[in-house]
Amino acid sequence: MASTPHVVVIGGGSTGIGIARDLAMRDLDVTLVEQGNLTHGTTGRMHGLLHSGGRYAVSDQASAKECIQENRVLRDIASHCVEMTGGMFVKRPEDSEEYFQKKLDGCRECDIPAEVISGEEARKREPHLAKDIDKAIAVPDGAIDPFRLVVANAASAEQHGARIETHSPVTDLLIEDGEVVGVEVEHKSGPGIRVHGTEGGTEEIRADYIVNASGAWAGQIGDMADVDIEVRPSKGVMTIMNIRQVDTVINRCRPKGDADIVVPHETTAILGTTDEEVEDPEDYPEEQWEVDLMIDTLKELVPMLDEARTIRSFWGVRPLYEPPDVGSEDPTDITRDFFLLDHEERDDLPGMTSIVGGKFTTYRLMAEKISDHVCEQFGIERECRTADEPLPGSEDFSVLRDYMEEFGLRSPVGRRSVERLGSRADEVLKTDDPNPVICECEGVTRAEVQDAIEQSGSDLNAVRIRTRASMGNCQGGMCVHRLASELHEANVDGETFDETVAREAWDELLQERWKGQRHALWGQQLSQAMLNYALHATTQNRDNDPADGEPIDFAAFDAGADASGEPGGADVAADGGERDGY
Repeated sequence: MASTPHVVVIGGGSTGIGIARDLAMRDLDVTLVEQGNLTHGTTGRMHGLLHSGGRYAVSDQASAKECIQENRVLRDIASHCVEMTGGMFVKRPEDSEEYFQKKLDGCRECDIPAEVISGEEARKREPHLAKDIDKAIAVPDGAIDPFRLVVANAASAEQHGARIETHSPVTDLLIEDGEVVGVEVEHKSGPGIRVHGTEGGTEEIRADYIVNASGAWAGQIGDMADVDIEVRPSKGVMTIMNIRQVDTVINRCRPKGDADIVVPHETTAILGTTDEEVEDPEDYPEEQWEVDLMIDTLKELVPMLDEARTIRSFWGVRPLYEPPDVGSEDPTDITRDFFLLDHEERDDLPGMTSIVGGKFTTYRLMAEKISDHVCEQFGIERECRTADEPLPGSEDFSVLRDYMEEFGLRSPVGRRSVERLGSRADEVLKTDDPNPVICECEGVTRAEVQDAIEQSGSDLNAVRIRTRASMGNCQGGMCVHRLASELHEANVDGETFDETVAREAWDELLQERWKGQRHALWGQQLSQAMLNYALHATTQNRDNDPADGEPIDFAAFDAGADASGEPGGADVAADGGERDGY
């Protein structure tokens, strides 16, 4: 072992990246590997709720207490990622009075600030609530941007010396003499930032310790070492509306059930969710009835949802875990607490620990606990600092106030940019070059896009999660080609992206934006999808672009039409391809 232990963290979600940051801040040598983009798994597929703990105040008070503790921490260290919207647990006439009282008592027992307000007061705060809402419990829920938070953690980890490798799935664990000593990964485009069209390769990364923080995939990593990690993946659907119908998190005050929360998030509202156990976190049905359930049930709380425009739906998989001797049949009964599985103690396999379960809001606490555990393995006594040191972008949030004064509060683009960048606004936005808006829906400027490309390479989906470009109402219809244009000939660490790279990245982002709209194709969003198709498949020919295939013989058109009336000969099609009939 080197004088500084080398730890490999598997998984680039909130927990994994939190662990990488924590260990790097304690001066350990850290490499994180992730099979896709950061937030590829559960973290990138959640409703953006910063829990007050109120949702667990009756059923799981240990988790509720952790939530309110970390809620307060994240408001301090990640202020540019958090919007303190407040939350309400609302009661309809048919909902249980007894349960309402249990919820109130549970919040108070867990040190969660809770206030009972009348239905009239609730509607003053949120005018679009149903007229028959009886009353509500107000709690300090909030909205949090998971993409921004994870990217900020990754930036901090790298600043402290960590190596972050995305698009690098683990293909095997290296085991010698009964001990895990490293991982084998398959880089999709070589180590470092992703560049489309670059040949990848296999790398063996040897380490003194492995942390399996792969969430719903933890069992698959365990299988590589013949250890059983019984994660019980549970899928849930989220549906995104085109505007914020509410500005406060709205929870239905009733025992467990589907479709019971509306979270205002950035320019949208997210409806959630369901809880259905699945076998495979990558392969499960995404069904229309689940989306319909969101609208049909939640319109009982916010009636205007019945006629509102849906822009996309997505499914996430919770990495639920419970000890094998519990045996819950219903996934809603499984605790949301987290578990640290030391495989030396549990399976006689030294060199690896897995962390499973938990919630996004408690990611930092989970990372602290497992980082303590890793340090104990090497006799290292260094305190965790992640609860006290702000993330990049939140170090000095007075920058936001200063910029708002500079923009005179009249520029919505300036406001949105600074809210996203936080204390990095000065670094990114102060430029002498033209800085037009690239994405009108989300108010994303060229400077932000170029900053994201410097971090992401040619991966426009990674640019998306850093900036929110293409995540608005048009779902990229008006901006993905502009993003590709910004990528073309961009220079990142001496790497220039040519037309082929830009086209491949463009197509990949189009496909990602399309797949979430399949369950929203009615009304205005169907019209939007057809407009997007006209723009990108027809006008720009992205569904069959000859420039992506064999070189075009433009000279074949130079002589004009021949005697048959065909341009350049009967075998040449108008799009540069071959004619083979009608």
